[in-house]
Amino acid sequence: MTNKREYTGDYPDKTLYIPGPTEVREDVIEAMCEPMFGHRMDRMTDLYTTIVEDTKEFLGTDNDVIVLTGSGTEFWEASTLNLVDENILVPTCGSFSERHANVAERLGKNVDRLEYDWGQAIKPEDIRETLEESDTHYDVVATVMNESSTGVRNPIEEIGDVIAEYPDTYFVVDAVSALGGDYVDIDEHNIDVLFASSQKAFAMPPGLAICTVSEDAYDAELESDSASWYGGFQRTIDYYDRKGQTHSTPAIPIMLAYRTQMKHMLEEGHDARDERHREMAEYTQEWAREHFDMFPEAGYESQTVSCIENTQGIDVADTIETVSEEYDFVFSNGYGSQLGETTFRIGHMGEHDLESIKALTDAIEDVAGL
Repeated sequence: MTNKREYTGDYPDKTLYIPGPTEVREDVIEAMCEPMFGHRMDRMTDLYTTIVEDTKEFLGTDNDVIVLTGSGTEFWEASTLNLVDENILVPTCGSFSERHANVAERLGKNVDRLEYDWGQAIKPEDIRETLEESDTHYDVVATVMNESSTGVRNPIEEIGDVIAEYPDTYFVVDAVSALGGDYVDIDEHNIDVLFASSQKAFAMPPGLAICTVSEDAYDAELESDSASWYGGFQRTIDYYDRKGQTHSTPAIPIMLAYRTQMKHMLEEGHDARDERHREMAEYTQEWAREHFDMFPEAGYESQTVSCIENTQGIDVADTIETVSEEYDFVFSNGYGSQLGETTFRIGHMGEHDLESIKALTDAIEDVAGL
């Protein structure tokens, strides 16, 4: 049984280099402190339509956008309920893609896994071969864009181009730890559903799930006998079209923060934000190869989180703790029992830049004696 540990509020500030949550601008935090207002007031319509339309503009998509209170995990469940009648193909290459498959199984769907070793990337030609040769019709192929447990960035653009040749199969992408820091052309590459969380590369407080929905995916749900209630495409999109609001009470303070941060993101621009993340990733991965090695398959390294192979055999847990105590920087160990001490991870996403990433790698060098 877990015992109560009283939250005191007396904690040192730490700079976060974990794969989310990440650092949040001061004015974004302050935006949450406005007086409360009702979620059916005109003020709410102004707020919600602003964040939805700004998100469309930032992403450069004509698809519908949904912003709901919750984790991006909500759309693992919702997209499965909305689009999968019977069969779903889930390529797995790490913890989060495997969890997506597990969610679909718990929802009673027939799940076929296309399994890769952890650290390997999903290959478009394997998707094509599976779709061509299988006797099973797949309602959905569900792929993770950025497998943050292993630091792999999967080629979802090429995968989407393959799935486009199968018009009765929908393409669902988990972009939780990438969107906002790694550019993807959603409409160009046949992505029917793509979802993310606010606390990752969007650099906002946790608590909001962002989802884009194609017209085809919306129409497919209309033809379905059942769908998600909370994350149903028809329910959320139709309510927005009628009222400009969410169907259920949202986390208004976090949406106020979202509005402020999205203005910053629009000012920077999607291309410039992508380039800044690419520069941070390239620096981190060059540093990793100089002192350690990269865990992901070469050529498929993430742009938002680097998974570094502990070839020097440093005490990862002790190094993380010492860096936190001496520098007030927090980075992450490897994910789960498989990778806990054999890898560590650096999140270079959101509002970080080269200077702040170099400060962390200097601290790691100092503590680990590199």
